[in-house]
Amino acid sequence: MFRFARLFFVALFAGLAGFANPAVAQSTANELIILTTTTTQDSGILRVLTDAFAKKSGLTVKPIVAGSGDILKQGARGEGDVLLTHSPDAEKLWMADGNGTSRRLVMYNDFVVIGPEADPAKIRGLKAADALRRIAETKSTFVSRGDQSGTHVRELAMWKRAGIDPKGQPWYRETGQGQGLTMDVASQFQAYAFTDRGTYLTQAKRIGLPILVGNDPALYNIYHVMPVNPAKFPKVNASAGQAFADWILSPEAQAVIAEVGKAEYGRSLFVPAATKQESELFQD
Repeated sequence: MFRFARLFFVALFAGLAGFANPAVAQSTANELIILTTTTTQDSGILRVLTDAFAKKSGLTVKPIVAGSGDILKQGARGEGDVLLTHSPDAEKLWMADGNGTSRRLVMYNDFVVIGPEADPAKIRGLKAADALRRIAETKSTFVSRGDQSGTHVRELAMWKRAGIDPKGQPWYRETGQGQGLTMDVASQFQAYAFTDRGTYLTQAKRIGLPILVGNDPALYNIYHVMPVNPAKFPKVNASAGQAFADWILSPEAQAVIAEVGKAEYGRSLFVPAATKQESELFQD
């Protein structure tokens, strides 16, 4: 049954995808191509930011959305002008390869573990590593993105911290899809899942799975902006990419970030962080 559900969601995702083809995407002087992650789209902040920047700059903004792993690969081929991602270790390697001109902290929220109200593994209120260990011990169903996105990479890091290798276990199921569709599958199977808080808040009523584990310093979810290096990729719109990076760190854009979600959910989906140091936030 899970395989059927997975195939259904894969087909649905393919049918709904409407973003530029990254293999052929190329900016013009009046366009900006932003390579970013599914969490920015699913949480709704991507549309808010791109609309505000388009109005400010007069540029046509074209987002390409995928998991962080795929986005970083596309950026390493020069298929966009600027990246907004949340996979810190992979970003550092990407920068070390000369793909970007700078990497600057933009915003953060946190990851959480959601699951059925009955909480069969009894993880409510535990630290993340302890909760994952309990899920494995009780063989409770856990649904993972399994897509090498920033969220998936972070989830795997937390399993490693817990001393568990979940791959191949019958209770561990991978969708290969984005956060929204993965939470749909978790809801269908009344299973546990790992998600960013921002995306969860926008879909919580539909999903019907409460947050059981959160507010753990090990789960900060940090986003950086990285303009693509024109010295390596001469065809990128370097001025537009740099303009977006500078704008998203400006007081104006940081104020926009601080307001996203407040009216609907009573709290911001992301915390602006341009004035902070990463060492203040990211704890191993």
